[in-house]
Amino acid sequence: MDIERGSQQGGLMLTALDIQGVALSRGERVLFRDLSLSIKTGQAVALTGANGAGKTSLLRAVAGFIRPDAGRILFHGVDGVAVETETARREGAHLLGHLEGLKPVRTAGQEFDFQTGWLGEGRKRRVEAIERLALSPLLDLETRKLSAGQKRRLSLARLVAAPRPIWLLDEPLAPLDERWRGVAADLMADHLATGGMILAAVHDPLPVAAREFDLGDWA
Repeated sequence: MDIERGSQQGGLMLTALDIQGVALSRGERVLFRDLSLSIKTGQAVALTGANGAGKTSLLRAVAGFIRPDAGRILFHGVDGVAVETETARREGAHLLGHLEGLKPVRTAGQEFDFQTGWLGEGRKRRVEAIERLALSPLLDLETRKLSAGQKRRLSLARLVAAPRPIWLLDEPLAPLDERWRGVAADLMADHLATGGMILAAVHDPLPVAAREFDLGDWA
């Protein structure tokens, strides 16, 4: 299959995420069943519901870390053409988890260089990300010495340095203070304005226009 590339988001061009009739469970407990949801370019969806409703599990299923019990998760490119699932996940999506997943003995600079190098992004975008998230004073510190908010800024920088059309965000604002919540809001707004998509698990409202989707309705 020929893959369309080269949007303002960089890398793989995706125009829609389509979740069809998905069921997920944790152990013997069914989280939800027959859940359907579609997101198109420029749209954000805020997943709501009580703790344990399956918000994080749905993000992980879209990212490919959990296999649904039933249903399909589809990705579409230009003119609605289906994009191979693993290619879409590998080249078209970022998962920003509730836990940052940083190596504690690496410095912030080493961790950032590893992440962006693995993602294959050039120096120009890496410099932009460091400047936008004000990471320069943190780069020589081991990640274990960073505060929760500083760790989240380091993780957010990956989204800037390596643009991908789909952002899967798990409580993205939780560790951030007012100043950095404002910066995160700007990042999200810019992402949507350039054709990106956001699917976020939240307790607090997203700082951009978003459609609310309550997982409690599907239990």
